[in-house]
Amino acid sequence: MSTHAQTSGGAFTRARQLARTPDAARLWICLGIGALVAVIRGPAGRENDHPYAISQALKPSHLGPYLIGGVVLWVLLTRYGRNRDRIKSSTQGYRSGMVELWTRPAARYGVYLVLLVIAILLPQYGYFATGYWQGVLVEQVGVYILLAIGLNVVVGFAGLLDLGYIAFFAIGAYTAAYFTGALPADPPFTLNPFFIIPIATAVAMFSGLILGAPTLRLRGDYLAIVTLGFGEIIQILAVNLDSFTNGSRGAFGIKPFSVHTAGINYNFGLGNLPYYYLVLGFIVVVLVLFSLLENSRVGRAWTAIREDEVAAQACGIPTVKYKLMAFVIGASTSGFAGVVAASKVQFISPGDFGFFLSIFVLVFVIFGGMGSLIGSVVGVAVLQIGTKWLQLHNYIDPADLYIYFGALLILMMIFRPQGLIPSRRRARELGLAEEGIGGADAMGAPSGSPSA
Repeated sequence: MSTHAQTSGGAFTRARQLARTPDAARLWICLGIGALVAVIRGPAGRENDHPYAISQALKPSHLGPYLIGGVVLWVLLTRYGRNRDRIKSSTQGYRSGMVELWTRPAARYGVYLVLLVIAILLPQYGYFATGYWQGVLVEQVGVYILLAIGLNVVVGFAGLLDLGYIAFFAIGAYTAAYFTGALPADPPFTLNPFFIIPIATAVAMFSGLILGAPTLRLRGDYLAIVTLGFGEIIQILAVNLDSFTNGSRGAFGIKPFSVHTAGINYNFGLGNLPYYYLVLGFIVVVLVLFSLLENSRVGRAWTAIREDEVAAQACGIPTVKYKLMAFVIGASTSGFAGVVAASKVQFISPGDFGFFLSIFVLVFVIFGGMGSLIGSVVGVAVLQIGTKWLQLHNYIDPADLYIYFGALLILMMIFRPQGLIPSRRRARELGLAEEGIGGADAMGAPSGSPSA
């Protein structure tokens, strides 16, 4: 064999070995992400020319900047991977100090107080003082925070995968529409939405009880499929029960909140600020109650079930009882969030309660941190305000929002599965699960079982 052939063969072997390295694989992934973003950000397709959008998106003038962005991302990830241990060791003292400071009640409550003051002043000054952003803070942030907190009880505290959670939101909204006289079916009496809240909460809790009692002996994928079916059933009923729900036309003229007592007559109308402070008050109350619940005997039982349901049951914990309790409590929060949303918008339709809304709320919980109440609040605020800002400045198309949220969910599962602001318990469980000790949740097979 000639020297030239040997040199070519050796170069080919070295190139093939280089292509199989983690850095090369990471480069191909980053370039693929760049190409995918280029297609998403490319022109819209044409009805009679299906390849048009792809062909235009893959032109060098359009594709090039995104591939360069992929290379930049690859460089950053590679440098971080090579220096990760050094970065962690250099910041270990700072992180330990912050953790120690956070364990002090005075410091923790001080931070909460500062955040509350900021939340109170936020819609009255600066960028958020406009009607558009005040509406976003109420309808897209406040209501979704309530939904995320309730779902966090089910998914984060108890480890149950609920894909039909938004059905309880629909139940609360239609209860508000019924008792304000906005549906074809006449109620026995009409009520102020303030008085509808306990009724809607009770109806949602009862619905959760009916769904959970026969199904919560299931877990994992089976429970997810059952809850998904329940969500679809509620939406289909809202469409088909035309004589009661007004079908696909929806409910118009839902009455807003109002106060008529002690000489005060105030109607919230369509104003954003009254609803903002109403929702803010509800959020504070729910956070306090759920925080107490998390640190109670019930919360510890949920933690045991989430980490290893079989072991919890062997220790004498009635797992079905506590799972049903989590399901019902989560449904109650979703139910009264439905009352607030329906009264604010004053119109609902079955299309407002689709399956993807449940996925959105689940993304908020995962992004913020499963099992972390403050994480749910921050997750919703960051994602909702961030996406609305990007949409307002035409950086992303609202039709592509599902793609971005899906990509974000994948990245979170790869790089930070504990979430943005993780619960200390949840972070510890994930760390132990990575070491093969215990399980990270109760949604799959127990650790050490043949199917684990």
